[in-house]
Amino acid sequence: MSHTVVQKYGGSSLADVAKIRRVAERVKASREGGHRLVVVVSAMGDTTDELLGLAKQISADPPRRELDMLLTCGERISMALLSMALQGLGVPAISFTGSQSGIITDDTHAQARIIEVRPERIEQALAEGRVVIVAGYQGVSRGREVTTLGRGGSDTTAVALAAALGADCEIYSDVDGVFSADPRLVPSARKLEAVSFDEMQELAAAGARVLNAQAVELARQRGIVIHARSTHTAGTGTVISASAPRARVRGITCDENLWVLSSSRPPALLFAALKALELRARTVLASAREKTMVVLPLEDVHSPEALRKALPSEVEVLDDLATVTCVGTGLGSDWDLGLQAHELASRLGGGVVASHGSTLQLTLVVQRQMAKALTLALHEALIDGAMQ
Repeated sequence: MSHTVVQKYGGSSLADVAKIRRVAERVKASREGGHRLVVVVSAMGDTTDELLGLAKQISADPPRRELDMLLTCGERISMALLSMALQGLGVPAISFTGSQSGIITDDTHAQARIIEVRPERIEQALAEGRVVIVAGYQGVSRGREVTTLGRGGSDTTAVALAAALGADCEIYSDVDGVFSADPRLVPSARKLEAVSFDEMQELAAAGARVLNAQAVELARQRGIVIHARSTHTAGTGTVISASAPRARVRGITCDENLWVLSSSRPPALLFAALKALELRARTVLASAREKTMVVLPLEDVHSPEALRKALPSEVEVLDDLATVTCVGTGLGSDWDLGLQAHELASRLGGGVVASHGSTLQLTLVVQRQMAKALTLALHEALIDGAMQ
């Protein structure tokens, strides 16, 4: 019996017809290698942003339900075109939406979580010898509402299907795996051959764009090894698993697309307000100003200004900040590393507004204009320096 593999291709790998045809050729070669294939696709290129732009021309604060109905169209375009390309190559293929694939989610629009997978139609199509193309990023609630999984949600779709099918999981993008930092910011960034689930989840949550944090969390829970590879080259990629060796500092990443919410209200009141607005914060921070501070990623906030108006008046929005995060082993209790990081921030002309440490990460909140420079400086000091 042939082995089942779930492959996921990102939007940049499917950005135009020529790229879709190249992905089809790659899928065909994998099938000829003896694999049963499920291929999860993202929307082509910038399609999601373009659809969101259309919505904002209609409404400054589009209803989340209708946004989900709109934004899921992007992945459906990709799945249909890739299925057509495969059939044009003589490969039997069929495309399914998230709901047709049995992706069952909770009721949250824009940031839904998968609660169950019922892959009966996929299993039937695989048994018939077809390649199954699945629209990523989307599912259906038990109330039969179309939902989306948040930015990067196609990764989560792929991992969930791999778990349900007992399959391998391969995530393809424009880069050959996971790097110690964004190579566009840090020229000396090195590819990591192996990363643990915990480290990868911290990197993803802190702004690394190679994998989705929810997908890594699900992979850890289900024991699904992820292979992150390049669509365009035959490199070795990165293996994300439970058995990967740990490092003192595995990687450094920055995130500029966020707000820091600050309030002197009791933490429980602030958290209740965020829950009522269906907002998922990333980090609760300690601050010298004796305020509760929460890092709020904006990637799934489609109407920031409408959100600003909806927040309680006691909540201050700090919209000129960014986070720089070091991920590794024992960082939260490594005083030497913490002191070094704070000193580097001071040398760059700005102090640390707030910080947060745990066993696996140290996060510094700094002024947005210095985030990239601090990322580069920390990588040079903590990773490049350690390798010399």
